[in-house]
Amino acid sequence: MATTRAKKSSISKGSPLSLNIAIDAMSGDHGLTVTVPAVLQALKKWPDLRVLLVGQQSAIEAALAEQRYDAERLQIVHADQVVEMDELPSRALRQKRASSMRVALNLVKEGEADACVSAGNTGALMAMSKFVLKTLPGIERPAICTAMPTMNGHVHMLDLGANVGVDGENLLQFALMGSVLVSQLDNNPSPTVGLLNIGEEEIKGPERIRHAHRLLLQTPLNYVGYVEGDDIFKGSADVVVCDGYDGNIALKASEGVAKMISFHLKQAFHRNLLTKLAGLVA
Repeated sequence: MATTRAKKSSISKGSPLSLNIAIDAMSGDHGLTVTVPAVLQALKKWPDLRVLLVGQQSAIEAALAEQRYDAERLQIVHADQVVEMDELPSRALRQKRASSMRVALNLVKEGEADACVSAGNTGALMAMSKFVLKTLPGIERPAICTAMPTMNGHVHMLDLGANVGVDGENLLQFALMGSVLVSQLDNNPSPTVGLLNIGEEEIKGPERIRHAHRLLLQTPLNYVGYVEGDDIFKGSADVVVCDGYDGNIALKASEGVAKMISFHLKQAFHRNLLTKLAGLVA
């Protein structure tokens, strides 16, 4: 039988200073083959970390059978179902209440975990998160955010795919969330915020972006104005705000460029090595 709510008596919370993370162990392209080794490495690296590994108990136990770990810091919470990567978010929300993703989110809602991590279906995760955990007052939609490398460090960019159709108010909310997040992660009390656009001129871009620009100028945020695509990697802002459509394309394009550069570097190294070997043989 699926455990959609973990019994509070069955989960030890550790010390008040410990960080309790619920891990959706089953979701993602590789499931347990990735989540279990990653969790074990994380436990070694961070001594104050505690993990609630959520998923099919027998499968998780089999994956952990040959591993050494502290049972006080790693506990299994059973969940029968798995959200598939190609599953419609609406279907997952209605029919996968006993999934590892949903159970992990429930643990956060009930205070048994401080956060939830999942490598699963992004759309389903966003839909379930909003349904189970809700959003803060004044925030209509959650957003996907990640750190991307720049010439002088990194930039946090959002949204990267959770929301395709947004308005100026949504972009303002993304900016607020991004600014708060970066201020905590990077210990930066006043991170700079840029709004992704096709140019720096006031008249450029669609109305929703120009509307967001006007709203951001009225906030106490450290707003630096419009940034273009190439500014992302220059580090022109600590936070870059965009809608999910533009952000996802920018992210995937940058990943593609990185792979292309890596490919050509390997090819050049291979050719250079063959030339040197040929010279030695000659």
